[in-house]
Amino acid sequence: MTTPHKIAVLGLGRMGDAIATRLTAQDWDVVGWTRSGRTAGAVTMTGEPNEAVAKADLVVLALFDGSACQQVLDDVRDSLRTETMVLNTSTIAPAEASKLARRLGPSYVHAPVLGSVPAAATGALEILAAADHDALDRVRPVLETLGTVRRVDDASTAAALKLIANNSLAGAVLALRDSLRQADALGLPRAQVLDVLELGQLGGLVARKRPFLTEQPTTGTAEFTISALAKDMALLAAASHTPLRSAAGLADTPADPEADIAVAATVPAVADAVLEPLRAYIRGHATGDPAHFRDAFLPTAHIEGIRDGAFVSWPLDEYCALFHGRPAPDEPTRSRRIDAIDVHGTVATATMTLSHGADTFTDIFLLVHADDSWRIANKAYHRHS
Repeated sequence: MTTPHKIAVLGLGRMGDAIATRLTAQDWDVVGWTRSGRTAGAVTMTGEPNEAVAKADLVVLALFDGSACQQVLDDVRDSLRTETMVLNTSTIAPAEASKLARRLGPSYVHAPVLGSVPAAATGALEILAAADHDALDRVRPVLETLGTVRRVDDASTAAALKLIANNSLAGAVLALRDSLRQADALGLPRAQVLDVLELGQLGGLVARKRPFLTEQPTTGTAEFTISALAKDMALLAAASHTPLRSAAGLADTPADPEADIAVAATVPAVADAVLEPLRAYIRGHATGDPAHFRDAFLPTAHIEGIRDGAFVSWPLDEYCALFHGRPAPDEPTRSRRIDAIDVHGTVATATMTLSHGADTFTDIFLLVHADDSWRIANKAYHRHS
């Protein structure tokens, strides 16, 4: 077994820079290269990737996505020596990881990392490493400089596990966003809310990201950007062929995509204009006055579901004819709540739960923005008895 002596780090973004700096500080012989031309203060730089890899025993990839990994490896193919190992820390799709593993064979180690810039700087990353035993033993001293090594069976599994880990992070960010929005609606002071949230299940995230979450956040350097996490969630949704709420929730966050992921949790709730047709719909049920439904829906809307065992698709006029201008006798005991709303430019989706006596309805709405206002284009419902 030969331990690498010369290391080339290709990609010096936030994580690549932190990795290269950590290795340099621990006395590894490191040369760095980045496509952007960005310089890293503690790391010896070169302007040519082929020059970086020509004398390297180990090439570390710390790139944004699978396309970048493929392109950079294509560029340096002729300069890679037979005995040179390639260690890929990038977050890419499982299929992309498998393709690189097949292409490079036993000289390839797929090793995505869990943790952000501070963990890389202190050697506290969790590393999901996939390679045969000989290859992993060769690069283990380098990996252990960066953190704790967890061996995984193959490159595809390592890549998939990294996406799953990031999905849990995305879910936590969106859960935090929901909590902050509800707190804002209740008029609670942000500092007090963060103090309490630190005591609960989101405590670690809140403690780490607090500078980005205050009512007047600092302009700190992003450790993990919204765009990078949204990219990872899109990869996971594509690989699993399974709907992923976090993918849409992050991709449509109206914030600087290069901001830290914590900023996604501070985005205000949707504007009242989007909620108004849903509130008009609620008023229609509360009063029995069909005029409210005409305010809520487009004239072309349809309301669809199962009624008395048969599928119905009512145009708006037929739906309004079901209401006679007076509340239901048990209206004081009925309740309605808006469960979720997602805005995607000029369209939105919403879910509402209606508790009407012995029946509970789940209503799913499609809304559109037209003529400077939001209206419900269609509604489908499910009745729980």
